[in-house]
Amino acid sequence: MSPAVPERALRELGRTEGGPETLGLLVRDQHTRRLVMLRALLDAAQAAPAAVCPPDLLHRMHDDWALLEAAERADRAAVRTLLLHPLTGPWAQRCLYGLTAPEPSPQLRDDLAHFGALAAAGAIRAGLSFSARLTPAGGELALPTLGSLRTDSTEPVDIAFTEDELTSRQQDPRWQPVYCLPAVLPGSGPVPLDDLHPYRAVGGGPQRHGLSAAAVLDDNERKAWSESWSGMEPLLRIGGEHRVAEATALLRCLVPLAPPPGSGPTGESASHCSGTRREAFGAVLSSRPSTPAHFAATLVHELQHTKLAALGALAPLHHEDATPRHFAPWRSDPRPFDGLLQGAYSHIALADYWQRFALGAENTAHRDLAWAEHARCREQVGAVLPVLAGSGELTREGRTVVNEMIALYHHLADRPPPSGHLARAAAYVDTARVIWCQRNGTQR
Repeated sequence: MSPAVPERALRELGRTEGGPETLGLLVRDQHTRRLVMLRALLDAAQAAPAAVCPPDLLHRMHDDWALLEAAERADRAAVRTLLLHPLTGPWAQRCLYGLTAPEPSPQLRDDLAHFGALAAAGAIRAGLSFSARLTPAGGELALPTLGSLRTDSTEPVDIAFTEDELTSRQQDPRWQPVYCLPAVLPGSGPVPLDDLHPYRAVGGGPQRHGLSAAAVLDDNERKAWSESWSGMEPLLRIGGEHRVAEATALLRCLVPLAPPPGSGPTGESASHCSGTRREAFGAVLSSRPSTPAHFAATLVHELQHTKLAALGALAPLHHEDATPRHFAPWRSDPRPFDGLLQGAYSHIALADYWQRFALGAENTAHRDLAWAEHARCREQVGAVLPVLAGSGELTREGRTVVNEMIALYHHLADRPPPSGHLARAAAYVDTARVIWCQRNGTQR
C-alpha cells in the first residue's frame, strides 16, 4: 500500500467512513497542496514574459505577497483560514493557467489583480493596519471570506484598515458581508453560505457540469436556507456519528445555486442539484434542498466526492483512461471510469444513510421515503460494481477501496427494505439501462 495512506485509512474510506486520523490526513494533504499552488502562482508570475505579466503588475503582486506574509506573522491561523478557503482554489488555478497558457488570457490582469483583495482580506483578518488601492470587477469590490462592496464603477478604490475599522465602508449600505450558517457542531467554525465570492463559479461555472447557475440570495432566501440548515444536524446524525464528523472536518463553504428547472420559482419541490469541484476542496455547490433530511443527504452525497478526490490525489486509485463509455444509472450520458467510481462511491454512502434513516424513522411516510431512496441507490450501485471490480487497471489502493465498497453493498442486504421498494428500484434501473442503450448504442 502507498506509504502515504495507511491500509486502515483505505479500508475506512472504502466503507465511506473515516475517523479523525483519516480525515485529518486528507485535510492536511489538501492544505499543503493549496499553499504550494499559491507559491507556484507567484513563481509563475515572475517567470512569465512581460507581455503576460507586466512589470507593474508583478511589482504589485510582490507587495501583496509581502502584506500576506506580514499578516500571517501577526495571526497565522486567521490568514490560513483565508488561504485555505475553498474558493481561493479556483482563483489560483485560473491564474496559473492564464500565466502558462499558450495564448494570453484577456481576464488574466483582472485575475491577478484579485491577489490584492486576497492580501487585504488577510490583513483585515489578522488585525494588521494597511492601506491599499483595489480594482473592482463587474462593479463589485470583493474581499474574499469577508464580503463585497458595490461600487457601480471600474475605478480603483482606496481602502484603509486600522484599529479594527475598514475606513467608513463598514457603515456603507452597499457593503454586503458574507452570510454564515451556524457551525455543524458547537466548537467548530461557522459555514459560509457564500453568494458573493467572484470565483465561486469560475471556469465555465456550475452549468458546465449540468448544474444551475450560482445564485445571489436575498434576505428571504437566506432565511429559508437557515431554516433548512437548523434542522439538518440531527437528521445527519441518523446516518451515524461519522457523517457528522466528516461534515465538521471537511465542509468549509456552501455555494448556493439557483433552483433547477422544474423546481418552481422558490425551489420548494424535490427537484435539486448539487456538486463539488476538485480545486475547491471543502466547498459544496447546491441549490437549496427542499427539506432538512434532503439537506443532510446532500452533504452525505457531496462529501463522498470530496473524500474520494482527496484520496485519489494522495494515491492514484486506477490507471483507466478518461473515455466516457460506461453505463451509470444516475446519468443519461456515458461516464469515464473515474466518474463511474465517484458516482458509485457517493451512491453507496447514500444507500447506507437512507437505510439508517428508514430504520430509525417513526413517521410512516418518512420511513417509506427513506426505504425508497435506499433501494434505488443500492440497486444503482449494484448495476456498476461488476465493472469496477472487473477493471484490471485498479491500483492496490483502488482495489482495497472497491473491495470495501463491495463488502458494504452486501452488508446493506442484511436489513432489506419492504419487497415493493426492491421491485420498484430494480425496474427503475432496468428502465434506465434500456433508455441509456437506446440513446448511446452500447453498454459497458
